[in-house]
Amino acid sequence: MQISSRFTIAIHMLACMDVFRDEYKVTSEFLADSIHVNPVIIRKILSQLKDAGLIEVKRGPGGAVPAKPLEEITFFDIYQSVECIEENTLFHFHENPDPNCPVGKNIHQVLDDKLLRIQEAMEQELKSITMADVRSDLGKYLENET
Repeated sequence: MQISSRFTIAIHMLACMDVFRDEYKVTSEFLADSIHVNPVIIRKILSQLKDAGLIEVKRGPGGAVPAKPLEEITFFDIYQSVECIEENTLFHFHENPDPNCPVGKNIHQVLDDKLLRIQEAMEQELKSITMADVRSDLGKYLENET
């Protein structure tokens, strides 16, 4: 299992939107240069973040900006907006365990609750971290560069 890079790219994008909001028009090309990915990937993630209500994209001189205070944008919000989780399940269960095998016929009953508990714990942790935390930590590094 691995969460896709869309999650960390989205966090990077939101951090750039906040840091550079008063200095530059934050466009998909601007973000792609910072992240070193194709602008098409950035535009897809921008669309997902916009659909989730996490950012606003203003035409003309505006660019992309967070739609609400960073304290109100959690990692869970970002995760939900950019990760494609089927049927709200983090773990994809193998399709056809052997019903004639004692393990195969019971594995769902044994694992389903455990996997759900793991997912819920991860989601709680994601809810506890905000973009304000990222901005605060990033600020320490930005101070050292000036």
